[in-house]
Amino acid sequence: MAFAAATHVADTREGLIAEVVTLLAALVGISLLLHGLLAGARPAPRPALSRPAAPVKPPSAREFTIGAAGLGLAVVLVSGLGVTAGWQWAALGSVMLLPMIAGSAFLCGRFLRAR
Repeated sequence: MAFAAATHVADTREGLIAEVVTLLAALVGISLLLHGLLAGARPAPRPALSRPAAPVKPPSAREFTIGAAGLGLAVVLVSGLGVTAGWQWAALGSVMLLPMIAGSAFLCGRFLRAR
């Protein structure tokens, strides 16, 4: 998008500076994306050792507390967005908080399933 926007920049100093900043930001973003995707692409040679299976430890009450606190925080944040900015922003906020909500629900569910 930054390269396509290059054709619509005004011939002013501010326009050219904005163009350079946009192009550098796009370059950095693409570099970080490629680094994140390809950094671990080469498998390291490891000797095949058979390890005994680690004993599965039951989930603790601390994990349940952290999961419940995460869900409570998500409810507070999304409801605050809903009250102050409207339901559209609350929906966007809930989408952005989805990884936290899923992780917190997983911790709570794991604890409750073990009991």
